[in-house]
Amino acid sequence: MKVGIQGIVGSFSEEAAKAYCEKFGIQDFDLKYLVSSMNVLNSLSDESIDTGIFAMENAQGGVVIESVEALARNQCEIIDMFYVEISQNLLAIEGVSLGDIEEIHSHEQALKQCKDYLAEKFWSKKLVEQDDTAKAAQDLSEGKLSKNVAVIASKFSAEKYGLKILEHDIHDLKRNLTLFLAVKRIKP
Repeated sequence: MKVGIQGIVGSFSEEAAKAYCEKFGIQDFDLKYLVSSMNVLNSLSDESIDTGIFAMENAQGGVVIESVEALARNQCEIIDMFYVEISQNLLAIEGVSLGDIEEIHSHEQALKQCKDYLAEKFWSKKLVEQDDTAKAAQDLSEGKLSKNVAVIASKFSAEKYGLKILEHDIHDLKRNLTLFLAVKRIKP
């Protein structure tokens, strides 16, 4: 089964897709890293994937606007709705400390989920939205961002891209739940 996800390796959508496959006993699956909800639904429509997984709503950050827009432009059938607990972490390259940070990059949802934390600790710093939390981590690790940039992403992203976790669990809600959708093509 080809499962398309919103995100890249290390994304929360990857965690969600693995949880979905485990829940339904699907062992033979191939993840397609499609970065955006629109790419997931377009790939479903053109039959390059069998199932799509993407975030729909977060308890703190609210509705994921890009997912609503993608659903408005594509027809699909929702086959499952499930929650995944999200742990947002502040990541940086080795040798960078909190005081060195000039900008923070992440997905719009991650920035919303950490708004109180960011307002308290980084109120004067620039916040930059990116397409995916894991993509921000990858860009930082590959030197595409200044070394004084921190990203908000998963612990798995920190491991995958060789980044240091400066602060753990920086999301504002104690139980930071995100609702994910699993969708399939509507058969004609």
